[in-house]
Amino acid sequence: MSPDKAPEDSSNADPLPSVSIVIPAFNEESVIRQCLIAAVYQSVPADEIIVVDNKSKDRTAKIVRQMQLEYPESPIILLSQHKEQGLIPTRNFGLDHARSDILGRIDADSVLEPDWVEQVQKAFKDPTVQAATGPVVYYDMPMRRFGLKADDKMRQLMLKLAKHQYHFLFGSNMAMRRSAWETIREETCRDEKDEMHEDIDLSLHLADHELKVQYWPQMVSGMSARRLEDSPRDYRYYVTRFDRTYKAHNVKKMALKAPMVVFFSVYFPAKLLRAIHTVNTAQPKTRGGQ
Repeated sequence: MSPDKAPEDSSNADPLPSVSIVIPAFNEESVIRQCLIAAVYQSVPADEIIVVDNKSKDRTAKIVRQMQLEYPESPIILLSQHKEQGLIPTRNFGLDHARSDILGRIDADSVLEPDWVEQVQKAFKDPTVQAATGPVVYYDMPMRRFGLKADDKMRQLMLKLAKHQYHFLFGSNMAMRRSAWETIREETCRDEKDEMHEDIDLSLHLADHELKVQYWPQMVSGMSARRLEDSPRDYRYYVTRFDRTYKAHNVKKMALKAPMVVFFSVYFPAKLLRAIHTVNTAQPKTRGGQ
């Protein structure tokens, strides 16, 4: 070390923000365990992993309690939101009870990449960033890495089409500052009829307050393509949630309808691919050509 150069004082560095992960859950016994395992095994541990059970009739809560026993060193917290049925009140309950600086929000079928918490902390090093989101990889589809690249390109395209006026969060892979949530939580739409995309609703309320949403490509989460199991009618209703959310906020940018076109166009090819992939992965492996 040069004699005239003092060592860096690490105490002057800004401390990294604490991160909570909030997971709304309703009848998720088939996926909640893998979701929690991925949330536990992070390169930087989360400060809280909060599962909010919403009147589940299956073993969801039991599995979470079992995981609390299996991983006593991990901050797995089970909350119950039994006052109202629905994703939005359950999401809000979890975000309201989270205590960290950054409030992560994923779905029960999300499988976080091992550096997700670390990437969230990096995304929020910029003090102007109030919320962040990233791409997803569909873990139960073939060509997963190709799918991740396609998802990333789609989200980048959305930013360009919106002329960077709107940066949309994705509910399976998002985080926001606690202060940002406290700013918008009384304004977010309750959507009692369950007609809208709740993550886009959050994004539009953040935009109303000029709270910056950052797209962070390194913040990756896996998710299931189980939406493709919906009937064409149910899938259409899901996709047209975009339009109903925009109308509720009086957003009239035609370019923002692009995701609807993409989702409609990929439904049948993706459904076929997933069916083939499911059959292939379910077939037992043979030895010696038997």
